[in-house]
Amino acid sequence: MRDNENPNSNRIVLAGGSGVLGRLLSGALEAKGHELIVLTRFPERHQVGAARRANRTPQRGVPTRSDLAKYVAWDARTLGSWREELEGAAAVINLTGRSVNCRYNAANRRAILESRVLSTRVLGEAIAACANPPPTWLNASTATIYKHSFDRLMDETGEIAADKDAKDEFSVEVAQAWEQALDKAPTPATRKIPLRLSMVFVPERGSVFPVLRRLVRFGLGGSMAGGRQFVAWIHHEDFCRAVVWILEHPELRGPINVVAPNPLTNREMMAVFRKVCGASFGLPAARWMLEIGAFFMRTETELMIKSRRAVPGKLPASGFQFNFATFQSALEELEGHV
Repeated sequence: MRDNENPNSNRIVLAGGSGVLGRLLSGALEAKGHELIVLTRFPERHQVGAARRANRTPQRGVPTRSDLAKYVAWDARTLGSWREELEGAAAVINLTGRSVNCRYNAANRRAILESRVLSTRVLGEAIAACANPPPTWLNASTATIYKHSFDRLMDETGEIAADKDAKDEFSVEVAQAWEQALDKAPTPATRKIPLRLSMVFVPERGSVFPVLRRLVRFGLGGSMAGGRQFVAWIHHEDFCRAVVWILEHPELRGPINVVAPNPLTNREMMAVFRKVCGASFGLPAARWMLEIGAFFMRTETELMIKSRRAVPGKLPASGFQFNFATFQSALEELEGHV
């Protein structure tokens, strides 16, 4: 953090920081000398987990995670004593949001929408009440906000629209409501940035990498629904580095695509998976097969069939360089730890 932003604090408040991405980001921020305050619904559980990790040898290939953070209770809906942690903090980062890897029934739709919008709204209320508010607020969003596209690259100026063929009407609605909640927060002294995230590849349970790798090794790593749809992605190291970069560059404003610069088609992605994992064959899956599989796996086909051709615009323009610019380089690094 630059001295002219908040010279008296190195404290960062991380809401929703107990998930996979939050734990990775905590470790990266602590390595930069920041004090981490993690807002979570279960502070005792995570404090115990951190203590256990501190007493055992780190696993090879598992990214560094925080063992020093302070865990503070919040319900992601209402103001409470947690708001005191924001006073004088260097930054707030909000990664709160119920997983979209589920069936979009009425209850799950409500949980997905409310977990994002209400947490953003209440953080805005807390920041607005600060005498010394954090100068920067990074709020998670999604690259799914962009229109389903095969022939157009979508940087931060990309078209925002839903497409019935991609079955993404609900997801785009959620993304827009999420960013509107951030935009409407009455925090004039705080820089607000929606982080439009792609899939983050992490060698850890709970992420997409081990799921796809398992499919490939079982011979199911062929193209999906024809394989023309583009996949936006980013290696976990570049995700953490990009967040730190944004914090350290106050000239960056507005939505930022936190994605690798080279999206690839699903057909190309699965071919790289087979090559890196040493699989000679991958059974392709037609769209009707995905519909059946998604039903039994309690998920939605939109996650697999929407074409997300998102690319970073503001990050490279500001001088940020990706350590893993191609999918093969990212996958080889991840596979080397398995």
